[in-house]
Amino acid sequence: MRKARAKKRPLAPDPRYQDQLVTRFVNDMMISGKKSIAYKCFYDAMDIVEEKTNESGVDVWKKALNNIMPMVEVKSRRIGGATFQIPVEIRADRKISQGIKWMILYARKRNGKSMAEKLSSEVLAAAKGEGAAVKKKEDTHKMAEANKAFSHFRV
Repeated sequence: MRKARAKKRPLAPDPRYQDQLVTRFVNDMMISGKKSIAYKCFYDAMDIVEEKTNESGVDVWKKALNNIMPMVEVKSRRIGGATFQIPVEIRADRKISQGIKWMILYARKRNGKSMAEKLSSEVLAAAKGEGAAVKKKEDTHKMAEANKAFSHFRV
């Protein structure tokens, strides 16, 4: 085990919007180190969102990400031979990473020609409070609510 926790490296802001959160999203979306392709996908998706909503694409994307980010999750804990699902509040950093991962996962599962189209439709759905990623968040919250009785075992 480490002596000290690894320091968080600062992310460079993305070229178009000068936003570190966009860079973080693109880094998660990237496959096989092809960052320029991931940026192109993201920017194309934002252009499609802007066309359809007449709003700033990044603002709609941030709204969608806020709709996806979970507040609580369940963690398994073994107590006296039984395993309990214990609801736990999530750190801010983990909220963001969960939201990003879910958005990318469900965008990839969608029907569409290109990743930009899939991502834009997932962003638009999430901004309205619909879509698979929002459903995943609601399921996570329901599971935490159902296991509220075990919250006194909190880790």
